[in-house]
Amino acid sequence: MNADPVYKTRTQMVADILRKKILSGDIVAGEPLRQDAIAKEFNVSRIPVREALLQLEAQGLVCFEPHKGATATELLPSEIRELFELRALVECYVLEQAIDNMTEQDLEVAGKILKAFEEAVESGTKVQTWSDLNYKLHAALYKPANLPQAMEVIHNLNIKSDRYIRLQLLFTTGIDKAETEHAALLDYCRQRDKKAAAKLLRKHILEAGQAIHDLLVQQQASKDAG
Repeated sequence: MNADPVYKTRTQMVADILRKKILSGDIVAGEPLRQDAIAKEFNVSRIPVREALLQLEAQGLVCFEPHKGATATELLPSEIRELFELRALVECYVLEQAIDNMTEQDLEVAGKILKAFEEAVESGTKVQTWSDLNYKLHAALYKPANLPQAMEVIHNLNIKSDRYIRLQLLFTTGIDKAETEHAALLDYCRQRDKKAAAKLLRKHILEAGQAIHDLLVQQQASKDAG
């Protein structure tokens, strides 16, 4: 595969395509990522492959193990709980700050994303679209807080949890629940009700984390039984 002209560097190309494959489940958790094979697949040297894998390691999607090399990371149920508790802490704080600064234009942008999310769900569009729009909606609500460091933390936490959010949306009743709670969250923002908005957001994030935790436990039990 030759470098696509939209990519500035070979490293960026390899990192972006591998990231998409990991998040979509094409590369499963625990799967080895062999540098020679990847270099051959993308028609590049091992240097950009190594740099791309290091970028993905920094995002929590890849880990390097002695004698094994790079593998796609696998989150344990206990790690899921920690990840979503962190998200709840940071995101609720940022949302409260954002509500004070929200303009009608900010609310309109969030409303359009929510509509796109609802239309994607109703049309049965791929789960990747649901997940992307889910994050875009949250990010639109947090943006007016003007807290770039916190937004970077939120972005990184969401990258780590993205493939698990997709699992939850696809294999549980999470998608209908998310739709209802997103609409209520936007209403609280319109009403400038910071307390109610933060309370709902915390519930929204923690219950999603619990559903993913339970799903992973169930999948592991099925694997062990088989």
